Amino acid sequence: MAGWRSSLEVYDLASGTCRVILRTPRLIEAPNWHPDGWFLVNGEGRLWRADASGLEPIPMDLDERCNNDHGFLPDGRIVLSSHDGSGAGIHLLENGRTTPLGLPRPSWWHGAHGARLTYACVRGSDRVVRIGILDMETGRETVLTPGMAHHDGPDFSACGGFIWFNSDETGHAQIWRMRADGSEAAPVFRDDGVNWFPHPSPCGRHVLYLAYPPGTEGHPRDLDVALWLMAPDGGNRRRVVSLFGGQGSINVPCWAPDGRAFAFMRYAPEASGR
Repeated sequence: MAGWRSSLEVYDLASGTCRVILRTPRLIEAPNWHPDGWFLVNGEGRLWRADASGLEPIPMDLDERCNNDHGFLPDGRIVLSSHDGSGAGIHLLENGRTTPLGLPRPSWWHGAHGARLTYACVRGSDRVVRIGILDMETGRETVLTPGMAHHDGPDFSACGGFIWFNSDETGHAQIWRMRADGSEAAPVFRDDGVNWFPHPSPCGRHVLYLAYPPGTEGHPRDLDVALWLMAPDGGNRRRVVSLFGGQGSINVPCWAPDGRAFAFMRYAPEASGR
């Protein structure tokens, strides 16, 4: 497609190849993979449904202004973060209507396991981004990462016993793992890359993450970046996709339900003004 801005693609682990699902002149971000084979993305403050037809994504009926933190709960409901004047809040979406979960703002959803949600949040006057868990059955929030470092991008392991996240506690963003109660938090490896958004596969054999160039501040869009895979112990790390992207590429869980492939967004450098 001439003049495309966003390319929704799938990487197949067995073949080591990428397949384009659709290309659009819109800026769309953060694909989630539904068990029925379609993809949830965001753009222009809305959620969109995309499939393998190659047609333009279809906007979903939504009464919130969402960002790129959204996905599916185990029961199929959609959870999303949306913005108002007091910052991002987390909502459930059902029948075109959103219901706030009652968490303080700002909170940015990133993962779910059973009745538990994990998210990045700011609590207290120090304005540090931390990792939180909400038990949806009890309504209880637990903040897991005290301290002054920036902790972000949390996602549950397939078994639910661990949370993967990125932290700059050692100087720049690296991939960390802790138990779901917040104990045993530690970096899985250390390198010069600025590493964000770890996503364990549903099969439990892989972890996907996004690597920015050394020295990158935050998680900006429109840079030359790479997607890496590794084993859960940090071994067998390898770069599998080089792309122009960053913010929006894999902010949220993006694996196929069987763990054999993952979805990501690639962006066109010429459309970004580069």
